[in-house]
Amino acid sequence: MTDQNELIQEKSWWKRNWKWVVPTGGCLTLLILFIVFIASVVFGVTKAISGTEPYQDSFAKAQSNEQVIELLGEPIEIDGIMQGSINFSNNDGDADIRIPIKGPQGEGTIYVVGEKRNDVWSYSEQEVRIDQNNEVINLLNEGLDQPEEEEDF
Repeated sequence: MTDQNELIQEKSWWKRNWKWVVPTGGCLTLLILFIVFIASVVFGVTKAISGTEPYQDSFAKAQSNEQVIELLGEPIEIDGIMQGSINFSNNDGDADIRIPIKGPQGEGTIYVVGEKRNDVWSYSEQEVRIDQNNEVINLLNEGLDQPEEEEDF
């Protein structure tokens, strides 16, 4: 005769739950790897573009421009991810980028359009647009404070 009070040993947690843990863990692992991959691509591209001459030159001009400082305050910082494109081919290239910036008193965007020919960048547009009042500050003539002379004929 068997004893009715005999203890039945319960299966371990793993033996009871492995059928849902394995697929769920695998899916979560793939999802995490995908997110890490996308984040590294975005970070890598952003880092590569932020090191280019049009980006650095335009941001430096905006940081030192008296009108921009007056409207945004100091310090002026990057406020998000740059938009646009920069293309290179040997010693030539072109750039069409927008860099969001902010200061203690407001926000704005640096707009840059330029071409690189024989390792020299020339800009057709390099300006800051202030978000609060839509004021446009031209950065192209930075440092060119000499008055234009009139020619006599």
